[in-house]
Amino acid sequence: MSGLRVPVRRLAHGQGLELPAYQTAQAAGLDLPAAVEAPLTIAPGAIALVPTGLSLAIPSGHEGQVRPRSGLAVKHGLTVVNAPGTIDADYRGEVKVALINLGPDPVTIQRGDRVAQLVIAPVTRVELAEVPELPASQRGAGGFGHTG
Repeated sequence: MSGLRVPVRRLAHGQGLELPAYQTAQAAGLDLPAAVEAPLTIAPGAIALVPTGLSLAIPSGHEGQVRPRSGLAVKHGLTVVNAPGTIDADYRGEVKVALINLGPDPVTIQRGDRVAQLVIAPVTRVELAEVPELPASQRGAGGFGHTG
C-alpha cells in the first residue's frame, strides 16, 4: 500500500504494543491501542482519558480524526466523547482517547485493547468573509428537524 507517510513516535509507556494498523484492506481507520499500565474500568456515565503511548507528526494540510470503534459502541456503549476528536497537524503530544461509557455496565480496558480508530484526512482551510446578508437558498434557516 502506498500513501501519505505519517511519522510516529512510540513513548516509553507504549513499548511492546502494536503500532496502529488497518484491520482489513479497505478499512478507513487505524485502530488505536490502550497504553494503560493496569486495567482501567470505566463506570457507566464516566469519562476516561486513555493514553495510546504514541505521538504523531501529521503532515501539513491533514488532520487526525479519532473516532469510536463500532463494536465497542454497540456491545458496551463505549464511545469517543468528543467524536470525532481532532489531532491538528502541528500537535506533537501524546494521542489520547476520551472515552465515555454510555452503557449500563462498567467496561474494563486492558493494555493493548483497540479503543478507537484514527483516520487521517485532508483539511481545507478557508477565509471567512463577513457580509451583511447571506445569499438565499431553498432551505433557508430551517434546521434541527425542520423537514420532519
